[in-house]
Amino acid sequence: MFGIIGIVLTMVMVFGGYILAGGKMGVITHALPFEMMMIMGAAIGAYLLSNDSHTLKATIGGLIRAFKGPKWTAQDHQDVLCLMFQLLKIARENPVALEQHIETPDESPIFGAYPRLQADHYVVSLIADTLRSTSLNYDDPYQVEDILTRRIATLREEEMHVPHALQNMADALPALGIVAAVLGVIKTMSSIDQPPAVLGKMIGGALVGTFLGVFLSYGFVAPLATRLGGVVKQDMGFYDVIKSVLVAGLHQHATPLCVEVGRQSVPEHVRPSFDTLEGALRELKKAA
Repeated sequence: MFGIIGIVLTMVMVFGGYILAGGKMGVITHALPFEMMMIMGAAIGAYLLSNDSHTLKATIGGLIRAFKGPKWTAQDHQDVLCLMFQLLKIARENPVALEQHIETPDESPIFGAYPRLQADHYVVSLIADTLRSTSLNYDDPYQVEDILTRRIATLREEEMHVPHALQNMADALPALGIVAAVLGVIKTMSSIDQPPAVLGKMIGGALVGTFLGVFLSYGFVAPLATRLGGVVKQDMGFYDVIKSVLVAGLHQHATPLCVEVGRQSVPEHVRPSFDTLEGALRELKKAA
């Protein structure tokens, strides 16, 4: 919602101010299709040239993600803490019973109680792989923490490919605008014998290229790259919460304390309160 408002506000303020100052839109609208073709065509071509197929496929989804915002809500953070509580409790009380949940999470009633978590392959694999390795006696807390940290860092790097690619495009757009403007100047110089009124319009059209390059870069593409990077950072924090609970469990802390460690690692604006989480865990104990 705020993204749409930002786009509309940018357009209205820039072009509204231009018109109120006495500028004529005719010069811009006449040159716009040709300048846009040169600038955005070159930008998209460079984007295709500089990125692999994975990044290209993820770009559209990334742009949608920038407008939708972070995937994980406050309820999701509470749910994952409840899920971890149940799994750690089973792991300590009946390790054999844990196998059905980590070997076939798609059929697990515990995972099934949280469909958004169950649908995320990375959440499931992060939890299941770590608990499986623990059952195989690979339970050194520091080594497991290092593995989880590197695993999440790898995913974060992959997820940041699109924001970085968009930022590179934003950095290139002003220069591509200059390219379009130079071509406009070349066109103008080839018509130097025309009257001043005609030359003025041609020069104005050429400068539209410079304007568009800068405007598209700093008004749209760079903000989108920044926004998407922020969304990725917030979503990656969700996996850090899972890591903190798993590592606390490997240190043999009490299960409620492991969950509290995870709760305190949740960002403030989506962190469930202690009483809310305690109430949810109490309900789980009653249901069990």
